[in-house]
Amino acid sequence: MERKIAELLLELGAVTLSPLKPFTWASGLHSPIYCDNRLIISHVEARRTVISGFIELFESLTTKPDVIAGTATAGIPHAAWLAEAVALPMIYVRSSEKKHGRKNMIEGHLQQGQAVLLIEDLISTGGSSINAASAITNQGGQVIHVGAIFTYEMKHAIARFLNESLDFSCLTGLSTLLSVAMEKQMISQKELELLQLWSNDPISWSTRDR
Repeated sequence: MERKIAELLLELGAVTLSPLKPFTWASGLHSPIYCDNRLIISHVEARRTVISGFIELFESLTTKPDVIAGTATAGIPHAAWLAEAVALPMIYVRSSEKKHGRKNMIEGHLQQGQAVLLIEDLISTGGSSINAASAITNQGGQVIHVGAIFTYEMKHAIARFLNESLDFSCLTGLSTLLSVAMEKQMISQKELELLQLWSNDPISWSTRDR
């Protein structure tokens, strides 16, 4: 499944590799990779493959969730499709609370003590997942696992999840994607090495002289 998801991300152009002409993130950091998993929702077979992966993840969990949660906005459609597939309630977590009405951070009905599987489209630094999990916990839920489509495999993100005692897994990750890209001759050995250097230390890579 990891390889299958990596292949479809590359085929759809959801993940673009450009180590010689890096992208610039909103933070100002440079990155040799850009991921836009929102493209998946427009392709029927691709999204079915992704949901099959999430169903496998769901079935592998020792503690079964009572609720499927999605992060706004890119995690919402996948959480909805998964919730429908496993016949469970769904909620979603806003990036910030409403400025009016009840000022909800979480939309949908979450009962005290319910176990929650949180669905993300992407894990980079881990910040959005951890913030969403905290919002669920603050409202009385218990996040038993975070699942995402893709991860950059940043050491900083892994450390943050460990620090929060928050279990997570991803359908595919950067190492698998780079392996597929090399096999398909989408990147050269030099580009592979640049991407691996970035993965090991994104900040230093971003600020180095070119």
